[in-house]
Amino acid sequence: MKLIRHGGEGHEDPGVMLDDGSLIDASGEFLDYDEAFFACGGLDSLKSWVDGGCIGGIRLDPETRLGAPVVRPSKLVCVGKNYADHAKEFGGEVPDEPVLFMKATTSCCGPFDDVVLPHGSTKLDYEVELALVVGRTASNVHEADALDYLAGYTVMCDYSERKWQKEHCGQWMKGKSADTFAPMGPCLVTTDELKNPQSLCLWTKVNGEKRQNGWSGDMMFPVAFLVSYISKFMTLLPGDVIATGTPAGVGMGMVPPRYLSAGDYVELGIEGIGHIRQRVIPSV
Repeated sequence: MKLIRHGGEGHEDPGVMLDDGSLIDASGEFLDYDEAFFACGGLDSLKSWVDGGCIGGIRLDPETRLGAPVVRPSKLVCVGKNYADHAKEFGGEVPDEPVLFMKATTSCCGPFDDVVLPHGSTKLDYEVELALVVGRTASNVHEADALDYLAGYTVMCDYSERKWQKEHCGQWMKGKSADTFAPMGPCLVTTDELKNPQSLCLWTKVNGEKRQNGWSGDMMFPVAFLVSYISKFMTLLPGDVIATGTPAGVGMGMVPPRYLSAGDYVELGIEGIGHIRQRVIPSV
């Protein structure tokens, strides 16, 4: 299945995207795609409803606004330097174990929403990432069982203000957490439809120019390992999101660096999931 959320910002309703691309409202049957939905068997109920023909569901305008495919999660955990080529362009050594950091969940937004340049931002950068959505509570899980704890996958852009990330003291989250810095979508593809998360092409274009062109099989720490590893340090709750890192080609890694400016268009996609797109706009 492909889960969507649609409607005005902060007032999204649940829905589904059918195989033909049609968008169907599901708010008559389900409240939202939140922790309770995933924890209480919501995916199974949704599948039964979809298989039964989406009785009572209303077909949506294809131009309707989409929100992030899950309600603001309790945690947005990110993995840094998970592709060797990106680790090298970022500078420093290739890590021996996953580099983890958190991104404020208030940075989550819809897949086609504008990304806002914060006041004082001079080094805005992009990172296409495969994002994992947790389907049930995970704590100290074994790697062999880890994929069973996932609900599905989505596309995320980990926007970063590199000056705040690298030139200010403290943790990376300073440069990662501004509003609109974590657009996700266009949908959540469930694990039964996307069975191998290590076989996906990831790409980014800026103003039509291909910047990133990677493959999830190049992750140094694959999806199952990451879920197991992270669950040793914190309990992952249903609906939590894990961003798994980005391949080379970010603006910071170019010579000279090519950061984003107001008016730029960024498109990002992952095979089997879809694409998202943002326009960079100045803050008001």
